[in-house]
Amino acid sequence: MIKRPRRLRHNLAMREMVRETTLERRNLVYPLFVVEGENIKEEISSLKGIFHFSLDRLEEEIKELVNLGIQYVILFGIPNEKDAFGKEAYSETGIVQEAIRKVKEIAPDMYVITDVCMCQYTDHGHCGILSKEGYVQNDVTLPYLARIAVSHAKAGADMVAPSDMMDGRVAAIRAALDENGFMNVPIMSYSAKYASSFYGPFRAAAHSAPAFGDRKTYQMDIANTDEALREVELDLEEGADIVMVKPALSYLDIIRRVKDNFNAPIAAYNVSGEYAMIKMAVENGLLDEKAIYESVLSIKRAGADIIITYFAKELCKWI
Repeated sequence: MIKRPRRLRHNLAMREMVRETTLERRNLVYPLFVVEGENIKEEISSLKGIFHFSLDRLEEEIKELVNLGIQYVILFGIPNEKDAFGKEAYSETGIVQEAIRKVKEIAPDMYVITDVCMCQYTDHGHCGILSKEGYVQNDVTLPYLARIAVSHAKAGADMVAPSDMMDGRVAAIRAALDENGFMNVPIMSYSAKYASSFYGPFRAAAHSAPAFGDRKTYQMDIANTDEALREVELDLEEGADIVMVKPALSYLDIIRRVKDNFNAPIAAYNVSGEYAMIKMAVENGLLDEKAIYESVLSIKRAGADIIITYFAKELCKWI
């Protein structure tokens, strides 16, 4: 007897009945870039269709997201002033802190996640405090990261997401949040964040490229998979509520390994370089626009529960 798997692909109703993976709006987190100044809505040259917004222009964007049914955003701030210690990152009147309050004023039910790092705020562009020799000092950096996270929570952030890749930062942030009464603010840790070449457009957008050297002493080696599992395990032991793999499309195998080995919610960051490649291919007629949906669906299929993606608004037409 011939076995006929095609029976289950015979028509749309049948295919939908047996479909194993679906994307939903609740899976999507949309990145927002907020800048100081007034009346600014400026397209980011490296990320077509993505904009820098000043606080007074956020309302139109937030209302569009609400109308599309997108409930989750992650905020990235670009300050006017930078210094060696990233002081604007933990200022009560910092750009992210003000943006949190503004988003909550416009849409109280919008779930606001904040990126906790120092690279946008330091004049050297690295993710921590430097030694005299220019090395990022791990333990010296931890109190700064904790202070940033607490300042975000005080401003009204629903979740904090440390992206710095310092050892022990989840434990430091968890302790600081708890000590300040924010026991219910969860941590989504960038647990397996690779020293990838796919971050280029984001660094231009966030003005966060390192002034010298690279980030290979703290971000992960792109060749390693076992190391990712160790990083995830450590973050969960320290109190991470959600673990993240970044990038996503070139690291689907890592997402799958994390899913198979840990009983925890998994996020994946569909990063700027991945967005830019597919966006350019679609706009130049090299790919059908449904390749956008297919690419993000592959991240979900690999095992991600949460997907941070610049495609969130476009995906709503297919969800």
